[in-house]
Amino acid sequence: MQILQNISLKQFNTFGIDVRARYFSSFTNAEELAALLSDAPARKVLLLGGGSNILLTKDFDGLALKNDIKGIDLIKEDEKHVYVRAGAGENWHQFVLYCLQRNWAGVENLSLIPGNVGASPMQNIGAYGVELKEVFDELEAFHLKEKKVRMFSVNDCKFGYRESVFKGKLKNQFAILNVTYRLNKTPTFHTSYGAVEEELQRMGITRPSIQAISQAVINIRSSKLPNPAEIGNAGSFFKNPQVTKSKFAGLKKKYPGIVGYENPDNTIKLAAGWMIEQCGWKGYRKGDVGCHAKQALVLVNYGHATGKEIYNLSSEILQSVKKKFGVELEREVNVI
Repeated sequence: MQILQNISLKQFNTFGIDVRARYFSSFTNAEELAALLSDAPARKVLLLGGGSNILLTKDFDGLALKNDIKGIDLIKEDEKHVYVRAGAGENWHQFVLYCLQRNWAGVENLSLIPGNVGASPMQNIGAYGVELKEVFDELEAFHLKEKKVRMFSVNDCKFGYRESVFKGKLKNQFAILNVTYRLNKTPTFHTSYGAVEEELQRMGITRPSIQAISQAVINIRSSKLPNPAEIGNAGSFFKNPQVTKSKFAGLKKKYPGIVGYENPDNTIKLAAGWMIEQCGWKGYRKGDVGCHAKQALVLVNYGHATGKEIYNLSSEILQSVKKKFGVELEREVNVI
């Protein structure tokens, strides 16, 4: 648990932004985290997971801590479900593959989402008609100031669209240690959202399985999302905005091609990528910062872009969408 000084965080964020932390260390359990916080040479703490949902815009004058808690365990099961606990430092996609190998259903639509297990409830990650909250059971988190461990139920987490209590009221107060998922022994297939059904047909799949759905999702994501190992990015930079039905009707009249999906609460979720593309940003590049050529939701670092440059581009995109559609986009990425 050595505390290092003046460490580059480039390898710890998928944008590949080269900023430095005044102090840096990592932990593999709650006891190590408590000891590091007790010995912390700085008051400010930055928790790092997979680094796939942060934009670092400047050097961090505090202690950056990498969450390296590992382990996947089947803790109990009943007639319909298995309950699987995973350490917050486990890679999310590798966890999904682990479940698929054992025919545990529920996370197949969430394949290839970048990041680690600890971020999954924080973000309430979702893709292709499935959200994390549907398979969530509970999590264990460490209060950074009180140095106490607390359990959180699904109600405690206050999940919303790409939201949880850890991004709102309790932001920067807890480090997630592990997450327990309630997975299904008998699968319920979700293939109607996006291009999943179409991809399954292209694959020649007539009888879906969780493995086939996972592969279809992997194929779709790989075809339009850049690999962070090749081009720095954090996946979808913006949330899909939600509007009233009357607002959507007005937009549909003016822009017949606008894409929208009805939510359970009767609001309409708009495709932010479509609106960004209509504003002319798709494929835009200036220096080393740009908007990806295949998916307008993804901002990219082609080499040596700064976090500030990426942030400024996101601000220009927000303004142009507001001006054209009267809709305010929100950044999904956590700006530091």
